[in-house]
Amino acid sequence: MVKTPDELALMRVSGRLLASVFEMLDTMDLSGLSTLEVNDLVERFIAGTLEARPASKGQYGFEYVLNSSINDVVCHGVPGRTAIIRDGDIINLDVTLEKNGFIADSSKTYVVGNASPAAKRLVRVAYQALWKGIEAVRPGAHLGDVGFAIERHAKRNGYSVVRDYCGHGIGREMHEEPKVLNFGRRGAGLKLREGMVFTIEPMINQGTRKVTAGDDGWEVLTEDGKLSAQFEHTIAVIESGAEVFTLRNDETVRR
Repeated sequence: MVKTPDELALMRVSGRLLASVFEMLDTMDLSGLSTLEVNDLVERFIAGTLEARPASKGQYGFEYVLNSSINDVVCHGVPGRTAIIRDGDIINLDVTLEKNGFIADSSKTYVVGNASPAAKRLVRVAYQALWKGIEAVRPGAHLGDVGFAIERHAKRNGYSVVRDYCGHGIGREMHEEPKVLNFGRRGAGLKLREGMVFTIEPMINQGTRKVTAGDDGWEVLTEDGKLSAQFEHTIAVIESGAEVFTLRNDETVRR
């Protein structure tokens, strides 16, 4: 689980490239586009402009380069030609990228046009919950500290945390050990060491934390049909805390 300095240097490159994918998406008006159009745009940008590999394509038999999860879809939404992004939607775009043999993984929930105040608040709290988890990372801390910080922030704001899916170690493979839960107890779980690299990816629901499987075998939806929002970063444990490999230019590192 602990990466060498050379491996960390290569992972920084992958993370920076992936951050640039989201910076490109940030300039776009998503309203009216199909999720397949967004998928194809991201594939061209990763493969053509960045000369990298979209790591999700072909993984576990998945045919696309990203997951597109709209409104009550918690995660693993499949891009489609008839899935049109509408004004007022929230949509999570989850993208992975491999460069020089190492993978980075990140996601962002976009607020499209004139979304409701309730939807905007959910997205804001989900983003804050991600950073609460990141701020708990330091050598000697425990994974339970990360999950505890995430769930406490969500619950204080009246939301629930999905427990069926979690973050994960990452490196040469997309999914490595350890599992990074979005709930936990302080002082419990794996003790963190410098050089560990993993994703933190809280999925925050308006209503129940319970989820249900979609008909396509991929997408996961909220059981009650209410909204869900997610954010994700790939981070490394460093001496001073956490280094966010997928940090975007519009974000400020918080320690």
